[in-house]
Amino acid sequence: MAQSINVVIAEHTYPLQVNSPEHEELIRKAAADVNQRVKFYLEKYPTKGTKEVLALVALNLGITNLGLKNQISAIANEEETLLKELEGYLDNIDKNSR
Repeated sequence: MAQSINVVIAEHTYPLQVNSPEHEELIRKAAADVNQRVKFYLEKYPTKGTKEVLALVALNLGITNLGLKNQISAIANEEETLLKELEGYLDNIDKNSR
C-alpha cells in the first residue's frame, strides 16, 4: 500500500510515494544525507548556486556508489576463489578417504 510523503531537498519539497515504513526511512535518511552534503558544499563554495552544488553532491554520491560496487565485486571474486579452494580441499579429502 503506497503512502504519500513530502521530502525536502535543498529547500525544495518533493512529493513521493513509499511502499513501506522501511522505504520511507530509507528515503528520509537519503534526503538528510543529501541535505548535509549540500550544506557542506554551500559552505565550502559560497559563490556557487544550488544547481551547481547539487551537481557536486550527485558526483560525490556517484563516486561513492561506484566505489562500493567495486568493493562488492572484489568481495564476490574473493568469495568465488575461496569457494573453489574449499571445493578442491574437500575433493582431496574425499579422494584420500577412499
